[in-house]
Amino acid sequence: MPRPQDPNLLVGTETHDDAGVYRLTDELALVQTLDFFPPVVNDPYIYGQVAAANALSDVYAMGGIPKTALNLVGYPDNEDPEFTWLGDILRGGAERMAKAGCVILGGHTVRDTEIKFGYAVTGIVHPKKVLTNATAQPGDVLLLTKPLGTGFLNTAHKKGELPDELFRHLCASMIQLNDIGRDVALEFGAHALTDVTGFGLAGHTKEMAEGCGHTIVISVSSLPIFPGGEPFGAGKYTTRASKSNSQYVSDSLEIRGTPDPMKLPFFYDPQTSGGMLIALPANLAEAAAKRALECGAIVAAVIGEVTPRQDTALVLTT
Repeated sequence: MPRPQDPNLLVGTETHDDAGVYRLTDELALVQTLDFFPPVVNDPYIYGQVAAANALSDVYAMGGIPKTALNLVGYPDNEDPEFTWLGDILRGGAERMAKAGCVILGGHTVRDTEIKFGYAVTGIVHPKKVLTNATAQPGDVLLLTKPLGTGFLNTAHKKGELPDELFRHLCASMIQLNDIGRDVALEFGAHALTDVTGFGLAGHTKEMAEGCGHTIVISVSSLPIFPGGEPFGAGKYTTRASKSNSQYVSDSLEIRGTPDPMKLPFFYDPQTSGGMLIALPANLAEAAAKRALECGAIVAAVIGEVTPRQDTALVLTT
């Protein structure tokens, strides 16, 4: 897409950032995003919660405050049992929006053969306090605030093969709002911020590295996985998106050594409502991780570092 020639457009599509940012005044900018997808779990209320948390996350990833939202609904108009889902989906989404202090103004519904749900969200941010995915600096470390594996675990859930306790952990993570990561990033002067969603950790770290022009080195052994989730990284739970994420980063990736084969697939796994990836100075990492956990983050794991540009944008180590 051609970039609009408007000096008030602060963040567009050039670096694959999480949301667009448009300056209204010297002290106020709009943050705008939208996101929707088919059901990821078999519970309509939780599905609505997850969709809302996922859409809100893009505003948080820019350092913004969500203010308003519009429902986006694709829904079949037949008498299938799933027809009764719509009310529960909307109630689940409304619960998370209320938790975020974000007002639902209305929305739009279309007929569709498959259920789809999400939101267009508008937030606000000070033009000089925008956080992007493209400003990480050499010497930064990367802090991740949720475990990896939602793609694998959701697939196992749909097959009826995910233990109930692990499903509860999965849902608690996906519905958690990412304002925790935003607040920690702002408090500790993070240089860059993004959330980990459909392109997986692989795709989002590639975009962060290419945006800032440096190299990101990820330690596979440091990746946080849902407790008990590693066996679900096996082939039968791998989705098409894992393969496309691997292909997306292949030209930008160097693998050094032999990373743990049980953990490596989680690098590519597409995430739904994943955690915040925060690039901040190394000397602040311990304090920032501690604060994130105090604020309720599921995990607060240092998973890598930013270095001056090497041969590739992205490096995986053991």
